[in-house]
Amino acid sequence: FYLTPPQVNSILKANEYSFKVPEFDGKNVSSVLGFDSNQLPANAPIEDRRSAATCLQTRGMLLGVFDGHAGCACAQAVSERLFYYIAVSLLPHETLLEIENAVESGRALLPILQWHKHPNDYFSKEASKLYFNSLRTYWQELIDLNSGETTDVKEALINAFKRLDNDISLEAQVGDPNSFLNYLVLRVAFSGATACVAHVDGVDLHIANTGDSRAMLGVQEEDGSWSAVNLSYDHNAQNEHEVERVKMEHPKAEEKSLVKQDRLLGLLMPFRAFGDVKFKWSIELQKRVVESGPDQLNENEYTKFIPPNYHTPPYLTAEPEVIHHRLRPQDKFLVLATDGLWETMHRQDVARIVGEYLTGVHHQQPIAVGGYKVTLGQMHGLLTERRARISSVFEDQNAATHLIRHAVGNNEFGTVDHERLSKMLSLPEELARMYRDDITIIVVQFNSHVIGAY
Repeated sequence: FYLTPPQVNSILKANEYSFKVPEFDGKNVSSVLGFDSNQLPANAPIEDRRSAATCLQTRGMLLGVFDGHAGCACAQAVSERLFYYIAVSLLPHETLLEIENAVESGRALLPILQWHKHPNDYFSKEASKLYFNSLRTYWQELIDLNSGETTDVKEALINAFKRLDNDISLEAQVGDPNSFLNYLVLRVAFSGATACVAHVDGVDLHIANTGDSRAMLGVQEEDGSWSAVNLSYDHNAQNEHEVERVKMEHPKAEEKSLVKQDRLLGLLMPFRAFGDVKFKWSIELQKRVVESGPDQLNENEYTKFIPPNYHTPPYLTAEPEVIHHRLRPQDKFLVLATDGLWETMHRQDVARIVGEYLTGVHHQQPIAVGGYKVTLGQMHGLLTERRARISSVFEDQNAATHLIRHAVGNNEFGTVDHERLSKMLSLPEELARMYRDDITIIVVQFNSHVIGAY
């Protein structure tokens, strides 16, 4: 199919969402001005998820992208639940007591999060009671453990990730009398998801990452140019430290079978993830749960097989790597994105494209035609096209959409080629996945004045 520019735009804009942080007395007191987010599916249904929320009982804002594998069930559950676990981990003891007393006496609860959701962002009503009960057990334990010390953000993030993963595993082992819920908790546990989450509070930015989505900071240099600073490391076979970590956790005899063809046990790309109990539970537990589970689970080949060379589980953890960065006035924005973006674009290009989009200043790169024989006519065409593009370059009202347009439509000269964009967006579902992955992006814009005042 050939898609017209309006058709391309309606596909690109279908899932876009923007949020501006409200001003008080005409002043913006937050270090975050707002954020833009968007998703472009390749899988049907899309396996990526995104979340954004303001913490109401503590200061700070939470933003995250989640990349599911073996289906979207785990990514969906983590996108709904993780921020509650983080918020509860950060709450002071008195607030936890207040919340628990309210539940005890049937009073209305203090709202913990204000969600910023796109209408397409789905929340599973059926599981909300089950999810709430698991969360309540967690805060009751935090109340009992009260040490009187204020919680360290890094520690809170690590505890929240690990606890949620533990609850996902436990819910699947216990099962549920309701057959729909029973199948749901098993699907969540047997599928998997990576997560990259940012917590921004004043000038303190924490990134908690599990898996291979990424966080990147856009920095404006003194000469106005843009550079990228990585705030996360991919947990996969390309990361030597990660390969070492996995080897350290298992006997020497397994060294050769741990990482094969750049995959964990020859199967899994990310070395850290939520769910994926096939890489965490003992063989006995896997068999017991699958045999006593619903028929749909038994018919699923994936749940039946045991990974090869499976001797000393767990092989997989959901524990995040947490990086703290103190924001500076030159730190203008943060990009959180699933690997679908980073597979197609270099971080330096991402920084430049978003930076120029946000400032509206388009630094002209010299046209590079590296190694191509270009006639004068073609060069004239390129320059004319470039001029036309500058007038339309900011047609997107959303920085994440602008980035997706480049990720999918860039040609070898680094410019968006409408014909390429049209081809890529009109691929049938079963083909799209061969050319690209789901792409989910959140671009957070910082408030330099507020950051400078710190």
